[in-house]
Amino acid sequence: MKYIYGVYCFLMLCLFIQGCTKDDTEFKSYLKDGEIVYPGRVSPVITKPGNFRTALWWNPSPDPSVTRYVVYWNNKTDSVVVNATSHRPQDTIKATIPNLKEYTYSFIIYSYDQQGRKSIPVEANNVRVFGSLYQAGLLNRPYNATNPYTLNDNGSLTLNFNSPDTININTVIKYTNTTGASAERMLKPESSSLVLPDYKPGSTIQYKSSYIPGKGSLDTFTVSSYSVFPRIYSYVLCDRLLFKEVHLNNDAGTYESATSISKLWDGSVGPQGYPNIFHSNGSSGMPHTITFDLGKIYDNLARIEETGRDCCNNPDDFEVWGIADLTGAETNLPANNPGWKDESQAKGWVLLKEVIRTDDGKNAVIAELNNNEKPIRYIRIRIKHVTTGDGNYSNMSEIRFWNKQ
Repeated sequence: MKYIYGVYCFLMLCLFIQGCTKDDTEFKSYLKDGEIVYPGRVSPVITKPGNFRTALWWNPSPDPSVTRYVVYWNNKTDSVVVNATSHRPQDTIKATIPNLKEYTYSFIIYSYDQQGRKSIPVEANNVRVFGSLYQAGLLNRPYNATNPYTLNDNGSLTLNFNSPDTININTVIKYTNTTGASAERMLKPESSSLVLPDYKPGSTIQYKSSYIPGKGSLDTFTVSSYSVFPRIYSYVLCDRLLFKEVHLNNDAGTYESATSISKLWDGSVGPQGYPNIFHSNGSSGMPHTITFDLGKIYDNLARIEETGRDCCNNPDDFEVWGIADLTGAETNLPANNPGWKDESQAKGWVLLKEVIRTDDGKNAVIAELNNNEKPIRYIRIRIKHVTTGDGNYSNMSEIRFWNKQ
């Protein structure tokens, strides 16, 4: 047993000596040129997207031996050298890589010392470079299709837009001002509307938006062409000097000549008293109609203002009808007949609006008309109910119309 144990120990000693000799040889082979030194590498890299270019930012290595950095890309076939101007970790080294293709790149950064020794690499992968393809896909910021603009009482114009994409940085509005000169204003992304205080009514408005592809972008990308804002309509008061009375079959008569239909466009302001009003004669029942001529055809009759009498029998439910030509348009049924509406439409009359008031009917009220894209010259007012509930008489002081153009 002692013999066997001695042989075992001898063999183990030989193996130990052989192993140490092999490791020692290999270790010496690694150090044949001296100890390996790696200069300090840079901090993680921040990338900045750009137009056919990109930028790489990093904090410099605190290693004072570092003299330069080399950025490689395209499998190290391309590179740029950046001098190490600082070793303060709180500083920033910036390298801009120009003349790139619209592509996704990977970059490798090495730190080098004066002896040419390089650091462990730091990689920046999936770095996207933008260009003409990205720009071609950009669209101008959308306007608010439900309420694109507001014409303000002071003559200014408010343009309304939808919320933009998060990468939108501005939208340029180009328009003609009241002097006839071209003007521009800037809509910021955080704003949903822009006021043009000096807009020339009827002139064209164009807009173009700019974007950045990401946070910290080097470049701004602008949509290649302007978009045209929806046409801005202005309300033009119809010339009441052209208005004329028309008396169609079954229309209501007037109480006396001094209270004729023409009182509705005599230029008076505010609720009027008798006899400076229109006053029906009370023989037509309710509903009843009156008809008049605007004096010319309006392609976009868009608004009515009605003012009641200073006391009583003011319409609180009336319909506004219109037509371009009275040839063959006269109805046979009285306005209180259930078939009157169908006959009127069959004759070509267009229901522009039913105005329902909830007040005493005295003060002026404005209502928007829908002409269904029909030209209008002749107006028929069908009075269905008055504030007093009277079944015969109706009174009004004034009526005005506007055309939208």
